[in-house]
Amino acid sequence: MSRRDDDNEAKIVRLEAQLQILKQQLLQSEKLASLGQLAAGVAHEINNPIGYVSSNMKMLAEYSDSLINLVKLLSLQVDEAQRLPLLAQFDFDYVCADLPKLVQESEQGLNRVVDIIHDLKDFSHIEEAEFVEADLHQGIQSTLNLVANELKYKADVVKDFAELPSVHCIPSQLNQVLLNLLINAAHAIEQHGTICISTGCDDNWVWFSVRDNGKGMDPVQLGRIFEPFYTTKPKGQGTGLGLPLSRSIVEKHQGMLEVSSTPGVGSCFTVKLPRQPQL
Repeated sequence: MSRRDDDNEAKIVRLEAQLQILKQQLLQSEKLASLGQLAAGVAHEINNPIGYVSSNMKMLAEYSDSLINLVKLLSLQVDEAQRLPLLAQFDFDYVCADLPKLVQESEQGLNRVVDIIHDLKDFSHIEEAEFVEADLHQGIQSTLNLVANELKYKADVVKDFAELPSVHCIPSQLNQVLLNLLINAAHAIEQHGTICISTGCDDNWVWFSVRDNGKGMDPVQLGRIFEPFYTTKPKGQGTGLGLPLSRSIVEKHQGMLEVSSTPGVGSCFTVKLPRQPQL
């Protein structure tokens, strides 16, 4: 076999490998799009019953106050010898004190559900498939709210936000990048640590960074993290596609995904987006 044949065969092998990578990236992108559609649909369906339950809770608070006042007034029509045993039998004083608290806590719980639904819609932005002018901080906050339950057991989240201009982007895709970075940061922390999210800008770029004080990566790992299917996580805990897809999204936005890491100290990922992208 000639050298040219060897070169052609090597080129074919490389192209086949690249094709396989593109197929996996496309499959993952389709899964993310389907997940976004599902999230938006679920949020919409939950929003309707939550709306009338919330309205009913407000009426329940008014009715309970009226009923308590009515019972108090009626009890005054009964002599004390009869009234006190009845009030004690039904623990009336405790009910009067506890019922408003229960209604208030229920309303707070419903408000939390409403906030989650709002964040879910804001995160998915399934109706926005095109580039729009967006508030980067709003996307960061909605993503943080959605992943808060996973982060709270692993790290304290510190926000260091600068004043930013709006960014020309597809918000749902940048939210997905941030979600990947936050989950990776949480997984890198073995006990309990700190995740810092910072933002900034200059004349050319707008950026956000996710920094953790986890186990960090050595130069060999750092050189491979953007390879599809490569993962530093234990077997079964990662697909190795999160960072390659994230970089692909950032490059689609004409930006850069930069990383620095030190073993035993932590890692920092920075997403830089152009202030004035070429349209």
